[in-house]
Amino acid sequence: MSRSNLDIVKVADAFPYPADSPTDQLQKLGSYFHFRIATHPGVTLGYVPPSIALTFAGLPDWALNPDCSPRTLTLVGGHDEPTRTAMLEKTTSGMRATGHFKNLEKWRDELFPVYGPEEELLFSIERSATPLFGVVTYGVHMTAYRMSPGKDGQDSMEIWVPRRSSNRAKFPGMLDTSVGGGLATGETPWTCLIRESEEEASLREEVVKRAEDAGALTYFYLSGEGSGGEAGLAQPECSYVFDLDLSGSPPDTLVPNDGSVEAFALMTVAEIKRALSNGEFKPNCALVMLDFLIRHGQIKAEHEPDYEEICSRLHRNLEFPVPRMFG
Repeated sequence: MSRSNLDIVKVADAFPYPADSPTDQLQKLGSYFHFRIATHPGVTLGYVPPSIALTFAGLPDWALNPDCSPRTLTLVGGHDEPTRTAMLEKTTSGMRATGHFKNLEKWRDELFPVYGPEEELLFSIERSATPLFGVVTYGVHMTAYRMSPGKDGQDSMEIWVPRRSSNRAKFPGMLDTSVGGGLATGETPWTCLIRESEEEASLREEVVKRAEDAGALTYFYLSGEGSGGEAGLAQPECSYVFDLDLSGSPPDTLVPNDGSVEAFALMTVAEIKRALSNGEFKPNCALVMLDFLIRHGQIKAEHEPDYEEICSRLHRNLEFPVPRMFG
């Protein structure tokens, strides 16, 4: 069944908005435990569903308080970043050893950062464990495109779109952004983009540096079908987006390199809109593509009845500390 552009946004920005939620959703919001650390007792870093939070009962280094409002899961001890990181590693590796959580079956040996209200790095956590704690994760997405003269004298746009490999843990076989990846601890959006561009698309650094910074998208995903782990996990995300104009470049400019992509195809705007409507894009990549089409005048307010809501939900106000250091 075809989806409207707002339907597409609602798939990736699926976590309820408190002000707009009916009673049953408000109750669900209230059931989440607020993930905190002892040194920042009033700061919520993520939302943890009860099915996850209750497994921490009795574990060293953790305090579970199901009777306060809000309910809290707190990492106790650890007064600096290295100590907290070590404590999180001890907990998550122990959980991995028990085989209790599907998310940890695809252990990445890659650390993602969690920031505090002063934009300080509080700790780093194994990438595959981030959804269990509901913390904000960061990524980069680049849309590579080219303009070509059309038969009617108007330039036409084509975009390089990869298909994810069938062996990917999350959303195998779906369409993706030209280049995308998660931001590891110590990386900036640019260093991450340069690394991912070489790994995924065989693009040289000197080519990638021609990309234009197009800002950031924020949204709040709720894990479900295709996520490759537990359902119902809160996943707030911040994605830094870039545009790369490769007009005049041949179709084989982007070439799969590390096995994460099966193939790249040049798609017209009409083909991309059709694929979006058919649900062929990975959910967050669909948001990146909608944002690109809006910014480049391919989706206009006069033709989109939900234009304002779509634009607003592409830049959601997240309830957790999000650094501005990359803005």
